[in-house]
Amino acid sequence: MVLLEFSMSPLDKGESLSQYVARSLDIIDRSGLPYQLTPMGTIVEGEWEQVMALVTACYQTMSQDCNRISTSIKIDYRAGKRGRLKSKIGAIESKLGRTLST
Repeated sequence: MVLLEFSMSPLDKGESLSQYVARSLDIIDRSGLPYQLTPMGTIVEGEWEQVMALVTACYQTMSQDCNRISTSIKIDYRAGKRGRLKSKIGAIESKLGRTLST
């Protein structure tokens, strides 16, 4: 199972990019994969092929009208482990003995 964190944005569309990022989030939300949106990117959980296909779909959509795209990807693979979007945070909260503001 893979946790994939990525951000993708056009570099040729000025200062406000939310309309372009929103199209990617629509693809991610409709994928059915568990995900977490953050102010700096999105974390998706799934099998390698699923998460990479999702990144590809976002790229293909953005490249339709963007001539320069910046993409950052970070991947954490762990065999057989599901639900890590929440369990990784839960493990830290357990060690601290309190709920974190996430």
